[in-house]
Amino acid sequence: MSQGTGDGRTPGPLSGLLVADFSRVLAGPYCTMLLADLGAEVIKVESPGGDDTRRWVPPTTSDGVSTYFMSINRNKRSVVLDLGEPDDLAAAHELARRADVFVQNFKPGGLDRFKLDYASVSAANPHIIYASISGFGQGGSGRDLPGYDLMVQAMSGLMSLTGDPDGPAYRAGISLFDVIAGLHTTIGILAALNHRAATGQGQHVEASLMASAMSGMVNQTTAYAAAGVVPFRMGNAHPSLFPYEPLPTGDGELIVTAGNDTQFRKLCEVIGAPELADDPRFARNEARTANRAELKPLLAERMSRRTAAEWFGDLIGAGVPCGPINTVDRGIAFAEEIGLDPVIVTGQGEAGVRAIRHPLTFSVTPPRYDLPPPRLDEHGDEIRAWLAAPAETPEPPA
Repeated sequence: MSQGTGDGRTPGPLSGLLVADFSRVLAGPYCTMLLADLGAEVIKVESPGGDDTRRWVPPTTSDGVSTYFMSINRNKRSVVLDLGEPDDLAAAHELARRADVFVQNFKPGGLDRFKLDYASVSAANPHIIYASISGFGQGGSGRDLPGYDLMVQAMSGLMSLTGDPDGPAYRAGISLFDVIAGLHTTIGILAALNHRAATGQGQHVEASLMASAMSGMVNQTTAYAAAGVVPFRMGNAHPSLFPYEPLPTGDGELIVTAGNDTQFRKLCEVIGAPELADDPRFARNEARTANRAELKPLLAERMSRRTAAEWFGDLIGAGVPCGPINTVDRGIAFAEEIGLDPVIVTGQGEAGVRAIRHPLTFSVTPPRYDLPPPRLDEHGDEIRAWLAAPAETPEPPA
């Protein structure tokens, strides 16, 4: 478990960037946390009631803090600004004028009346990278739909692909498209920053959960777009590969992902059925996929003779991808066992908070974990004072 940055002194790759974070809930805060981990100074602007996820419980930490909020808000400073109050609105405008990046996920048009829309902000700050995240886009009829991940999982078609073939549709176990939209927004911001570095020109970056769903469903959406094929629920089976699903063993299931003919042959050798790899019904992936109903019980019969742990060791040793179906605690434990060091501590001493590591590593500019998720308006006094100071004071308070 790591604490703080790699050496406490190395600036992150985004050091020097100021991000005005007017987003809340998941997609926007996830994006801005990733930027903050990489060194950007992120000022989280909250309404007097605070980010909704502060109240999304259970679970909570021992001192009652929402773990949902914690998961996406480290390395930020919190200031409460009531946009209906003239002084607070003026502070918001000043923050937008000084920022390099502005991130918001209000309902489309929701910031227009405060003159915090892209046209207004860019008029005062032409170099701004302004990122908008919505549920269903900014320009069409979908702009009036509320943007909730579960709605997008349903309306995009993902839920029609999730669950048993004869059972009900299911949501993914996480807010998948919120996370993907946050990642896409991060990519867009970095691309726009690169363009600005070359030209001096700011721009408006737009992402939506629905567009991220269309892209993030990759082979399934392309199956329809390119070939007119409507995918359907297959449980844990894969439409284009076999075996690529859980297989029964003597004491439970083991994921086996023999993604090519060579891996399938190795699988057959390890389980003591090399003849299956020469059978014309199974020798090639296309044939295996077409004849999975005949092949699966043959594999299951062999694999039921030993435990999942025994097969895991032998199959991995032979180069056949496979793995147990872990609970989240076991998943984290496995990440620790293989040296990924997934749990870090944000902050120092008694104020330190355990959290999950940034997903990227850098050889020169490691992510930082300096600040735990902020209390509501924790940094409000100093941020408001800084915004009221002359503009020649460019750096936000430390």
